[in-house]
Amino acid sequence: MAEIPDDSAALLQLLSTPGSAVFFDFDGTLVDLAPTPDGVRLETGVVDALMLLARWHGGALALVSGRPVAQIDAMLAPLILPVAGVHGVERRGADGTRHVAATPDVSLVLAHARALAAMYPGLLVEHKRGAVALHYRLAPELEQLCLQEMTLAVQACPGLLLLHGKMVLEAKPAATDKGGAIAAFMAEAPFKGRRPVFAGDDTTDEAGFAYVQQIGGQGVKVGSGPSAASLRLASPDVLRTVLLAASVSPFKE
Repeated sequence: MAEIPDDSAALLQLLSTPGSAVFFDFDGTLVDLAPTPDGVRLETGVVDALMLLARWHGGALALVSGRPVAQIDAMLAPLILPVAGVHGVERRGADGTRHVAATPDVSLVLAHARALAAMYPGLLVEHKRGAVALHYRLAPELEQLCLQEMTLAVQACPGLLLLHGKMVLEAKPAATDKGGAIAAFMAEAPFKGRRPVFAGDDTTDEAGFAYVQQIGGQGVKVGSGPSAASLRLASPDVLRTVLLAASVSPFKE
């Protein structure tokens, strides 16, 4: 396996520079992936580091996740940040305004995924607003079966798109993605006029990388795998180390 470049110094400089707008994915980026979505754990100091970094940047720090906003809030409590959830279906701006996109009917996909999980106990189904995720991390040998069945279900549901992430297949609205969520933040205070930096780990983050780089920002791919991101980090642990360092480094004049 090719060695992953270490662009931690470049990321530290970006996070420590006034005028940045900072966006983080959650799973696989701020936290290590776990066998199940509710098994992830935040390392000590991460919430405080996010709070300090958000303060340094005048509030221009947001999370952009596949999780619902309520789950991110629960993970970060008592810290409340601007958040986009379910790949942009849900979004809370820096001023607290909540935005919810229209979503297609996912009932057929949900029923299909639940029927599959009932036959194979290693599968886990998540029902989110306008989305259905089928996790097979506990049964990786079922990947092709899951892909085949979810593809068929999504093809029967107009307006849905199937994302193939790390040990998960997610049916989500085709009209929303992380790039669109970041674009919405960038049109609002305090993000507007700043240079965006977005760190993520999965194929679901590629739309975010593409958008921020299109407008002069930087994408940061965490972990292995092909990516359009201009910067790379080896792991969430490296990302957390950079985050902690940036949160205690005063801006250079």
